[in-house]
Amino acid sequence: MKFSELNLPKALLESLQKIGFKELTPIQEATYPIILTGRDICALAETGSGKTSACAIPLIQRVEANLKTIQGLVIVPTRELCIQYVDEIHKIALKTPVELLAVYGGFDKSIQVAKIKHGVHILVATPGRLIDLMYDGIIDLTDVRCVVLDEADRLLEDGFLEGIEFVLSCIRHEHQTLLFSATMNEETKKLANDCLKDPEHISLLGKRATPKSIEHYFTAVNRGTKEKVLFDYLDHERITQAIIFCNARVMVDKLHKIVHKHFRDAEYIHAGLDQGKRSSIVRRFRAKKICYLIATDVAGRGLDFSHVSHIINWDFPQIEQYTHRTGRTGRMGRKGKALSLISKGDIPALREVLRITKIRPHWFGLDPLKQADKPSRPHRRPGKPYRPPRR
Repeated sequence: MKFSELNLPKALLESLQKIGFKELTPIQEATYPIILTGRDICALAETGSGKTSACAIPLIQRVEANLKTIQGLVIVPTRELCIQYVDEIHKIALKTPVELLAVYGGFDKSIQVAKIKHGVHILVATPGRLIDLMYDGIIDLTDVRCVVLDEADRLLEDGFLEGIEFVLSCIRHEHQTLLFSATMNEETKKLANDCLKDPEHISLLGKRATPKSIEHYFTAVNRGTKEKVLFDYLDHERITQAIIFCNARVMVDKLHKIVHKHFRDAEYIHAGLDQGKRSSIVRRFRAKKICYLIATDVAGRGLDFSHVSHIINWDFPQIEQYTHRTGRTGRMGRKGKALSLISKGDIPALREVLRITKIRPHWFGLDPLKQADKPSRPHRRPGKPYRPPRR
């Protein structure tokens, strides 16, 4: 379905056309008509599927611009996602009078307070700063018509359940709640049951575990060959931007020092950096001022980097992290490549990833899975050549 078929206001349609939105993604097509009816939604979809725009477009469409009050509230787990969400809504609402604001910790609260008092229609917030401003009496939720819980599974991972329940308990009038998530575990189910009223359940996860636009490559390495394999790959691939994932901060720091000697436009990001540093790196990476980003899974969830052509798993992750990491490329149908460096100890996790995701693996060199499946040769004494048994 095309956006031009939705009978959108002219200003909104012009903004969508300007940013290149022509056809709805599956999650947008599935949720858009339901959101307009006012019904609650519990929506699951893969990373890079257009979940942000799926609720942003109807949110903007339903705002009454003459009311200078908060009518849409979006709660996200991190500062980076907060900024990203507002940036995307801003592009869509560019030709409309809708006022937006992101509020998060680590930023001058007085500036945020001044903007709220001036008038905001859609507020995007992290739980901590949102509750802080509510306690100060700055935020009035009386006119909120729709609450969006984005990256709901990660909100719970970060321990925000009580905060979310408190915020929703302060909205005593009838309102719509939209829950968007990339995974559905028991805690997310509980949140959906507690916060949603007779929701429409939508899941596109089972149809395709990973986007078809991503090619998945693997290569066997050991401790002595790992760096050489990485640099050979970076030297020979046509890389627009790449994210190299590690499982721990200490490995990110170590690998960045190694990579930066060969590639000066390399940076790193993990939760150990202060918010200002992390935000600066995200902005520079989006602006293509950084080509290689070494990261922990702090960069593996939700963040939309449009120009990432390659994902490299320096350390192999578990199934959920593999899906989120590789989902940073191949966004919105674009082509992307993922390379995982596989050591002997990674084989059990690799088998599980391949079993669940159903991806088609491409191997550089020998496939260690086939080698592991081969029957071992009979024991032979030293000094005697091996001869196959007679048949």
